[in-house]
Formats: sequence, C-alpha cells, structure tokens
Amino acid sequence: MSADRSHEQRLFIGGEWTEPADGHYEVINPATEDVVGLAPEASRAQVYEAAAAAREAFATWSRTRPEERAAILDRAADLMQRDFAANAALAQAESGATTGTARGMQVAVGAARFRRYAKGALEPVEEAVPPQINEAGPMGRAGIFGALAVRQPVGVVTCITSYNNPWANPAGKIAPALAMGNTVVVKPAPQDPLSVYRMAEALAEAGVPAGVVNVVSGSRAEAGEAAVDSPDVDMVSFTGSTSVGQRIAEVCGRSMKRQLMELGGKGAAVVLDDADLDSAVAGIGTTFSFYSGQICTAPTRVLVQRGAHDALIEKLTGYAGYLTVGDPTAKGTVVGPVISAAHRDRIESYVELGRKEGARIVTGGERPAPTGRGFYVAPTLLADCTPDMRVVREEIFGPVVVVVPFDDEEEGIALANDSDYGLIDYVWSGDVARAFRVARRLRAGGVGVNTIGRNMEAPFGGFKRSGVGRDVGSYALHAYSELQAIVWPG
Repeated sequence: MSADRSHEQRLFIGGEWTEPADGHYEVINPATEDVVGLAPEASRAQVYEAAAAAREAFATWSRTRPEERAAILDRAADLMQRDFAANAALAQAESGATTGTARGMQVAVGAARFRRYAKGALEPVEEAVPPQINEAGPMGRAGIFGALAVRQPVGVVTCITSYNNPWANPAGKIAPALAMGNTVVVKPAPQDPLSVYRMAEALAEAGVPAGVVNVVSGSRAEAGEAAVDSPDVDMVSFTGSTSVGQRIAEVCGRSMKRQLMELGGKGAAVVLDDADLDSAVAGIGTTFSFYSGQICTAPTRVLVQRGAHDALIEKLTGYAGYLTVGDPTAKGTVVGPVISAAHRDRIESYVELGRKEGARIVTGGERPAPTGRGFYVAPTLLADCTPDMRVVREEIFGPVVVVVPFDDEEEGIALANDSDYGLIDYVWSGDVARAFRVARRLRAGGVGVNTIGRNMEAPFGGFKRSGVGRDVGSYALHAYSELQAIVWPG
C-alpha cells in the first residue's frame, strides 16, 4: 500500500511544526506490511536546533510555578484521553500490539503517567538536613549550621524511546522531566514515531510553551547521535539495547552529561520445587503473549528445580499451545507480530542457534504458516538448555523461553546471578519466607515474588548491564533532578 503524501508528519521544533530537511521515511505496520504513514527524517542541524530551542525555553519553564506545570500535564492527559480511540489505533498499526495492549497498556498507561506527574509536579523539592554544630576553627566561628537539600531541574533532557511501547515509554520520560522543570528533546524509536508526535500535539494544545517539548525523528543513526552529542543537552534518558546504551554512555562521559539508562534484560524465573506451577506458568507465559516477548522485563530464562522440571515443561507447552497467533486487530488474538522482518529473522536465528547448541525445541521453532503477511514468530520453548548456551545468556527479545534445571537453592541463585544482566528476576515458591530469602540474594534491580506484577511507585532500573539509575513513581522525579545543598548559620 502506498502512503498518502498529504499526511506527511512534520517535526516539532521550538513550538513549530517544521518540514524535515532530509525528507520522510515509511513507517510499516508489522502485522500487514502496509505503510502506516510517513515519518520525518531530521537532519543533524535540525536536532541541534531542537536542543537550542529547549535550552532557550529552559530559563522560563524551570521557574514556572509547579501548579502551572501540573495543569498543563493534566490537560495533556485529558486530550490524550479525548482522542483515545484514534491514538490506540495508530499505536496498534505502528507497533503491532494487540487491541487490548494498545488500548490498556499503551495509550491508557501513557495518559495515566501524565496524570501521575501532574501530581508529581506538586511534590516537595526541599528536604531539611539535621542541623550540625561546628567548633570554631579555620572555617570560621563556632555555630549551628542548618542545611536544605533542594532538587533542581537538570536542564535540557534528551529522551530516546523504545519501540515496544510508543506511549507508555515516552510518557514515562517526558512527564516527570517536565514536572521537574526540565525541557526535552524527544527522539522516538524509528519504527513507531508517529504516536509520539500525537503526544506532542496534545501537549501543544494543552498549552506547553514553545521549545519546552521538541520531537525529532529519523530512521538513521544520525538524529539520535545529534540528540546525544548536542552541547545544549544536559542529560540523556534512554530505553533500548545495552549495546546502544554503552555507545551513548561513552558520548555522555566526554562532557559529563547525566544519564538514565534502562537497558536489556534476561530475567531469571527461579521456580522452586514447592511452587504453584500454574502461577509460575501464567507469569512465564507472558514472554509469549505480552508484546510478543519484546519486553526487557520478561521472565525469559526459566531456572527450575529438578523436582518440578518435567511438570513445568508440560504445563508451559500446554499454555503455548492455547495462544492464538495472528492479526492483532482480531478478537481473540494473543500473540501479534514482532516489530520488523529484520527482528523476526534475528529471533529465528537464535532459535536455530539454540538447536545447534543442543537445546530441544519443545514447541514453536517454525514460522506460523497461516499468516501470509506480517512479521510473526511462534511462541517457542527450548528445553535441555545449559548455562553456557548463547540462547541462555543473550537477550533474544522475542517470544522465546529457555529452561535450565538446577538441584538445590544455592545452585538456583548462582545460575540466576550468572548473567551480564540484572533488570527484573522472579521467584516462585509456596514458602513465602523461602522466596524472600532467595529474592534478597538476586543481583537484579527488581524481583517479583510469585508474580510478574509491578508496583508502579517502586523504583525501576537494573543492576550490571541492565542500566544506570532508577525511575517510576517519585524516583523518576529524582532521576530528572540535581541535588543542591544550601547551608546557613543558625
């Protein structure tokens, strides 16, 4: 299907909708392979222009009353909700999400995050430090010194977002950054940027001042590189692969830019022999069903105590067999496509690698036959895996689960921690005290005990190569701020 040239998206720079210097590129629907729309290709100079606009706007925006910032964020959420159906349809077309996911986990969560940080803008930014009694000396007279720790906005924040959720992920960066008084340059994922421009439209209509929010997209690395290395940028918030995050961190290090990095994961699901296996399977099975496994928090690496191994394999096989793969707009579809043909090929190459490494393909492993068009991968379960296999050690980012058996609790903990990653791990056990004992020893930023659910006020981020920093809840407000100490004599 050819794109309608009258619906070419423009960049959003300094409050103006701007023609891209380098033309447009096609955004492809991963379910149908049709063209969803034409996204703008920003030049390096235009990205620098966006950062300069954000720098200019910062002086005023950072001094606006918190109530004013809160009102704008609230109005933006109202407008996102007003256009809910159209926003969800676009998100689904761009990302290939199922209808329930596009509505409930993408647009609804995106709007909810703007509401959360409208409230967050009103949270106190000053914290009293206990007074200190100083003796007389080279630093001056004796006295009692008071102090305040004050959170100040960082400045201009570049937000580079992931393709798996074009609403919740950008909202989780933009909203807390704005609430704290920062200005932003948003570089959306190249695969599904059109939803982020919808978010920008809502913010503009809500009354965000010119230059406070800027959106620049591109299919090539050039736009993202410029958004990182611009001298006007003070901080980079990135969600994506560890390899790209490492390159961004190297550039940030040269000029000491602040960083918030939410990177890859290879979540360990430690299933002990006293676990409720139906609960464990329901959690692990989300690797197949939620975003088609394209989520860094997925429990993709299943470590199961031998006493429960065979039963767990049987139950996971049955779970996968009930999942409907196909058109994400169709009622009853559970597993939609992955984001692109290239990513589908990458996932399939990992499954073939697992076969060569000696893993047994219990279910899946073949491209779903009836789909015809679209980038589909069958839910795949690999058993008889060993800890040294690449399919066990590397992030596949698709609907693929690998299973490794272990004998005792100590071995299970050691296997879970034997990873370059440490984002979210999981423990299933019928003994809650045992589960918490194991959880406290896992080297991961988060641990789910008998659940894959999240508390959305709890800090989120990773150990090791899974990232730097924490966000979500009030922790996101902290992430987009600098601490300033103010001291005075009593």
